[in-house]
Amino acid sequence: MPEIVLIEPKRFGDARGYFSETFRQDLFTQNVADVQFVQDNRSMSAAVGTVRGLHFQLEPKAQGKLVSCTTGALLDVAVDIRTGSPTYGKFVAEELSAENGRQLWVPPGFAHGFCTLVPNTEISYKVTDYYSAEHDRGLLWNDPALGIDWPVAAEKAVLSDKDKKQPKLADLGEVFRY
Repeated sequence: MPEIVLIEPKRFGDARGYFSETFRQDLFTQNVADVQFVQDNRSMSAAVGTVRGLHFQLEPKAQGKLVSCTTGALLDVAVDIRTGSPTYGKFVAEELSAENGRQLWVPPGFAHGFCTLVPNTEISYKVTDYYSAEHDRGLLWNDPALGIDWPVAAEKAVLSDKDKKQPKLADLGEVFRY
């Protein structure tokens, strides 16, 4: 999906470790999207197999997210939920880790979630609009219609009560228009 962009910042290393520019507004605008980030978020998940998502916010508070993993490793997933899109219901999944330094750009119109692959994994993401409980929505992480190959069985996944009860894609209705 061309809207989802995997970013691999360059690392310059020596005997001390490495240095990397993890975000530059000018390069992001030129190569990915012309957006303004307004909030940075971070969460830590202690257990392997913790699933958070799939989340999104409705218009007018829809969020684009620039996601990275600062500690540990996770499988990051973005699902197209734009009615009329040729990739509606399809997903992109990428492993993000502190070691590989990759980032994933998830624009508005996509549900986002992740599953931790190692203990004490920390995710950090920039968003293009502020959190709004009123506009906060979700999609069931393991909906069979999506076909996501999660690295954890449903009965072993660590989930919030909220994420256990999200609707399936067929029950979501039109939340974004392509």
